[in-house]
Amino acid sequence: MRKFFGTSVVAISAAAMLALAGCGSGRDGDSGSSGEAAKGFPANSLIGVALPAKTSENWVLAGDLFTNGLKEAGFEGNVQYAGASTTVADQQAQITSMVTKGAKVIVIGATDAAQLSTQVAAAHAAGVKVIAYDRLITNTPDLDYYVAFDNFKVGQLQGQALLEGMKAKKPNGPYNIELFSGSPDDNNAGVFFNGAMDVLKPEIDKGNVVVASGQKEVKQTAIQGWKAEGAQARMDQLLTSTYGNKELDGVLSPNDTLARAILTSVKGAGKPTPIVTGQDSEVESVKSIVKGEQYMTINKDTRNLVKETINMVKALQAGDKPQVNDTTSYNNGSKVVDTYLLPPVAVTKANAAEAYANDPKLAPLTK
Repeated sequence: MRKFFGTSVVAISAAAMLALAGCGSGRDGDSGSSGEAAKGFPANSLIGVALPAKTSENWVLAGDLFTNGLKEAGFEGNVQYAGASTTVADQQAQITSMVTKGAKVIVIGATDAAQLSTQVAAAHAAGVKVIAYDRLITNTPDLDYYVAFDNFKVGQLQGQALLEGMKAKKPNGPYNIELFSGSPDDNNAGVFFNGAMDVLKPEIDKGNVVVASGQKEVKQTAIQGWKAEGAQARMDQLLTSTYGNKELDGVLSPNDTLARAILTSVKGAGKPTPIVTGQDSEVESVKSIVKGEQYMTINKDTRNLVKETINMVKALQAGDKPQVNDTTSYNNGSKVVDTYLLPPVAVTKANAAEAYANDPKLAPLTK
């Protein structure tokens, strides 16, 4: 069983990988056997959606999709964003307010996954169902469901793309790389990093890949708040301290915002462009990939994620059990949470047109 909480690198044993393969075989449409279905509630009930600050295009899009999708489904939606501060006080207050106003379901994209247990407990006590959206909420037995893309797989895809991109550019190693991870208060940051290291660590151990700075731990690589300026400053420092006479072949970046900041730093230092990974299919990064700068991103179609979340809400409203496809992998520290996972897709210049063919915003960028 994978335990997806905290940000330390998880050592995956062969037995664990076999267990994962076993549970993964039933991910397409299985209904979860744990937990009780809601008793149902009126179709026009209040549904709360608490999202983090608008730090990426996907959070902004998610808010719009929830607002429109809940309205179309007949619910009264209340979509709130936390402020841009590094604390979770805004989101805690918003969730408390949603409970007080009589929300029947609250969807939470956690600002800080470890600091919402009190609010989730209060919602549970009031009979409110809580769905963790995109980010698993940790250390609470009161979380009902989790809906997300397979974020461990996201990291694996990033690690694999980094290796493939470097080999295509320079057939023979060893390769010098640097590692970046996301904000330490985001549970997903550690999951992405663990997935990538599941692929990269064997190559590092063999000496085929070298982290030239020696900075291999999450606490050394994390960028607080997923802020571009933090990533650029760290890359500036790494280039100065480590790459005076060395070639930087690749950078593991967990998302597109940080990837562009890393590339800005490299360009400013007059260094050759390394292979840089990303995630989120942000417009500027898709443009960069098509131009041959950023090497790859991950397509996690927010439209599909919001759609599946609203499907969960509809099932609860009808008194049914929401569809889940993983009931074993996501331990939040207090319980194994019934989960619906969607598959992520790695996107490079080679498959961008195909990957975004049905996306009206991104498809034109690939032509």
